[in-house]
Amino acid sequence: MKKIINYIIVIAVLMLVATSCKENVLDQKPVDSFNQDAVFSDIGLTSAFLGRCYDRMYGNATYTSRNREDLISSGTDECLCIHRPQNYRWFKDQMSPDNVGYFQNTNYASYARWEQIYANIQSVNLLLANIDKVPVKTAPDIARIEKMKGEAYFIRAMMYGNLWLVYGGLILTDKPFELGQDYLTITRSTLQETLDFILADIVSAISFLPDDMEQGRANKAACAALKARLLHFASGDLVNGKLALTANDPLVCFQGGSQTARIQASRDAQKAIMDGTYGTFSLVGTTADPPNPMTQADIDSYADNFFKIFIQQGKWSSETIYATQYVLAGLGGNESRVNIWFGPNGYHNWGNNDPTEPAVRKFEMVDGTPFVWDNGQGNLLRTATAAELAADPLKSPYNGREPRFYATVLYHGAPWGQRPVDAAGIDPLNKIQTGHFYDPGTGARVAAGLDTRQGLIEAWNGTKNGYYLKKFTDPTVQGQYFRNLNYYIEFRYAEVLLNYAEACIELGGTELQIGLDALNMVRNRAGLPDRVTIDQATARQYLRQEKFTELYAEGERWWDLRRWLIFDQVVENVCEMKVKEYTNGNMEWFYDTSAIADKRTWQGDECYWVPVGTDEINKAPQLQQNPGY
Repeated sequence: MKKIINYIIVIAVLMLVATSCKENVLDQKPVDSFNQDAVFSDIGLTSAFLGRCYDRMYGNATYTSRNREDLISSGTDECLCIHRPQNYRWFKDQMSPDNVGYFQNTNYASYARWEQIYANIQSVNLLLANIDKVPVKTAPDIARIEKMKGEAYFIRAMMYGNLWLVYGGLILTDKPFELGQDYLTITRSTLQETLDFILADIVSAISFLPDDMEQGRANKAACAALKARLLHFASGDLVNGKLALTANDPLVCFQGGSQTARIQASRDAQKAIMDGTYGTFSLVGTTADPPNPMTQADIDSYADNFFKIFIQQGKWSSETIYATQYVLAGLGGNESRVNIWFGPNGYHNWGNNDPTEPAVRKFEMVDGTPFVWDNGQGNLLRTATAAELAADPLKSPYNGREPRFYATVLYHGAPWGQRPVDAAGIDPLNKIQTGHFYDPGTGARVAAGLDTRQGLIEAWNGTKNGYYLKKFTDPTVQGQYFRNLNYYIEFRYAEVLLNYAEACIELGGTELQIGLDALNMVRNRAGLPDRVTIDQATARQYLRQEKFTELYAEGERWWDLRRWLIFDQVVENVCEMKVKEYTNGNMEWFYDTSAIADKRTWQGDECYWVPVGTDEINKAPQLQQNPGY
């Protein structure tokens, strides 16, 4: 804990040095005399301290959102992290307190590292304990202090909320730790106590926050969305006694109340947002019935509408409830390098978090029917001559798919941004090359695709399974040189609608159609026709399919697979999609299940929760470990 106190002092010094010249710089003490008292002696310095708490809301001051170089989505059936797959320990040798992997051992990844988050909780507690000491005289400054309190409560709720979703019951404290404090009496609170603590912080945040918050800062709607997200997780099977290993452990399972009541609480929390209690939100684009049939222009329009949600700059869209904003490198603010993290290696990018073949197949056809690979050649191979493709474009597995597919996945032949100078002559059409080019007569390869691991640009960063993630990236940004300015959306309205739909479907009865109506709003916006059913089990599968495609790679899948207790059902090896494009226009697509890019095995029910790391247990040996570790 002494390390935490020292950390706070360092942060205070950094913030004071970085304070704007407008904050009476000539009246400040010398740098070597800065201390905690100085931070709370001036409202400008206190505001700067709060700013650094924002920066560390997800642990790491450099990457200030859940959007990281290694996505949690690569720890599900959605994607493959090509650089550090070993850190997703629930797929590898059994997770242990000595090796928590993604949530402990790398700054490329986790938004919920225990030690980093608790360091910032200490910062927030320090601020809340001292903010009333800040000398203010004017009404605007008094209002500013009240607003800062609301922001601090929101930040603490976000941090505790992210930890709660990963570890369950937590060490709860609303006061800063002190030197000399006896830490051997500290224990973890129960799952319910921790949730109650977070919800109380959300109530406090809402009470202090004004209606007119500056974009990018905490707001009442963000508080409500956080509450809705946590209550939705609380409604799942994982925490309601359906897993034998954890059912009797209050750290990770509720020991009282009913799951039905928790589903109703989730429904009501989503509905409060939908009703405009915290502001007006709507899906971007039309929710009217889509054209039938869809032309290619229609498909392109719906795909472009969806894609632009994730590369927005400037004023937030009607769907954005809360987002992290970025600035150009060197300007002293948050930075994002999404293009270089995720982009194709043929653009001098690093090609991380690549969609898996089973994930690609989950995207429907444009008419709303399931995609079916087998066209008479089995489930692994498809071939088509140039003439066959001209007569029937659906011979290609990438034609005729729903619009969100084209906004989410980069596949062989997909159009993308301008190639860098050293590749422009090789690819004047600016189309993704995750396959190779062959001579139809000899069958010999005549050229390696620029975006493969045999390409001429940066082979070592190439996809290992045949795809790249398009979502979040901006085709106008040269990732090798420039940072991204598009926002990362932490809470968006589509998540609220789908969680509301799920709660209604789970309640069943007359609620079932209400849930389907909400689900169909999301489908219609995506250019897909309505789902119609009177069967709860079918509606549940529709909902899970819709969440997969709509929220793909946004991080919710990891929570959902755990909530539904179906993680073990979706785990399979990640294998390579091999594409051959012949110089006469003939094509071959082969899903090579012998070419294993990542060997995955579900390691057991204990992996539904992450263990507290050994280093943290050593600091406080009395802390109870999660079950199974």
